[in-house]
Amino acid sequence: MIAPTPKTAIVLGATGLIGNLLTHRLINSPFYEKVKVLVRKSLGWQHPRLQEIVFDFDHPNGLLTQADDIFCCLGTTMKKAGSKDAFRKVDYQYPLDVARSGLANGAQQLAIVTSMGADTNSTFFYNRVKGEVERDLTALHYPTLLIFRPSLLLGNRSETRFGERLAEGAMRLFDPLIPAKYKGVEAAKVANAMLTTTQEGLVGKHVFESDQLQRY
Repeated sequence: MIAPTPKTAIVLGATGLIGNLLTHRLINSPFYEKVKVLVRKSLGWQHPRLQEIVFDFDHPNGLLTQADDIFCCLGTTMKKAGSKDAFRKVDYQYPLDVARSGLANGAQQLAIVTSMGADTNSTFFYNRVKGEVERDLTALHYPTLLIFRPSLLLGNRSETRFGERLAEGAMRLFDPLIPAKYKGVEAAKVANAMLTTTQEGLVGKHVFESDQLQRY
């Protein structure tokens, strides 16, 4: 059996909860010889396979988006963004810009974390933006598009989000009573799912709901 040719991956959102876990998995995977992380500030650690690129998302350099697979874990909150426009820029415009540029440079797979309830017709701004980015990424016609829609993410964050901490505690307390689709999901499982599914030879668009992510 011929071993697969190691590929190059790009990670957006490598400083976040899922992105950080995923980046560590990618650099230790035999499927990737180089992992490029597009960041605004340094990760604070190094690895021979890791290429850290300080990236201007508002004025992207297309030459820096060359890769086989693109993993998007970008996401913010309304509180941190400060406005709807700023939130939309991070959760919609930046992923779309890099995805479009990466496709033009030969990327074959795009894996992105959105959210449970993503829907272009949602009355909730957050879910509507997530639905819009899914819609417009689909329109790019990537050979493989993988969309992950987790419920509340569980895990150790680098920043404290009181509301999410409170919700996480409630999720764990009432876990046996919560339907599978709505249960909180460990960020590590989402990272595992992203790495695993990109190696399965899937073609076309595939959506993974939160209950499906519990298996990884």
